Amino acid sequence: AARRDFYWLRSFIAGGVAGCCAKTTTAPLDRVKILLQAHNHHYKHLGVFSTLCAVPKKEGYLGLYKGNGAMMIRIFPYGAIQFMAFDQYKKVIKKQLGISGHVHRLMAGSMAGITAVICTYPLDMVRVRLAFQVKGEHKYMGIIHAFKMIYTKEGGFSGFYRGLMPTVVGMAPYAGFSFFTFGTLKSIGLAQAPNLLGRPSLDNPEVLVLKTHVNLLCGGIAGAIAQTISYPLDVTRRRMQLGAVLPDSEKCLTMVQTLKYVYQQHGVRRGLYRGLSLNYIRCIPSQAVAFTTYELMKQFLHLN
Repeated sequence: AARRDFYWLRSFIAGGVAGCCAKTTTAPLDRVKILLQAHNHHYKHLGVFSTLCAVPKKEGYLGLYKGNGAMMIRIFPYGAIQFMAFDQYKKVIKKQLGISGHVHRLMAGSMAGITAVICTYPLDMVRVRLAFQVKGEHKYMGIIHAFKMIYTKEGGFSGFYRGLMPTVVGMAPYAGFSFFTFGTLKSIGLAQAPNLLGRPSLDNPEVLVLKTHVNLLCGGIAGAIAQTISYPLDVTRRRMQLGAVLPDSEKCLTMVQTLKYVYQQHGVRRGLYRGLSLNYIRCIPSQAVAFTTYELMKQFLHLN
């Protein structure tokens, strides 16, 4: 029983560490993405690379990591809940519903993503507000101050859940396709070319795992496919979260209103998919690192 109890904890830690490694790798791109998606007036005339160069000039190199503290506090439980929930949901769907094969991965991935998002959403809200601030114009002094301000000024607890709807609607296909693609590529790869792509797991030689570079590749492909499907909803979520901070907030109160508004104002390429190229650069390494770290942590913590 002791081993079973600690299994939860170990699985939780593995997911959390995977999330943190993945996010720290791409934190500067995250900051730039938020500034561009919501058209921050200091940087709105710039593209991705010019913004990456402009932020350190204007706010120092640590400016690229702005909001990263709040991000880590959010991403550890987020990664932990998501990976742990995925394993649990997969078992439940297999046992209770008798659904196996690739579909149960899609379902479990979607459910795990939604569970993680709902549990950690207020932290995401605070991080976005902090990352959107530019030096010299601070409205929020730090994480706790931002929590207090949003709570008192924006209608108590519900203030933290602005933009939850597009997040959940976007998260289902994103997490679903992410886990689905990774799991499917992994099982096909190990079945078709075990010697070329696989190696015995460090903690359990009977279990085959993917070689690290193959893991990175599969995670990257998973990230790219999932991103393309759910990106407009990500833009919508950011706009809604920044609601009170943006000048056109009264036009972006519901998900459908926001989608329509962004489309009418900026069109598809410059609106709904603004910052997508950056998101590939950001998301592919991020997903690759997340899945690879998780697979390594699983061996390190004897979860196979």
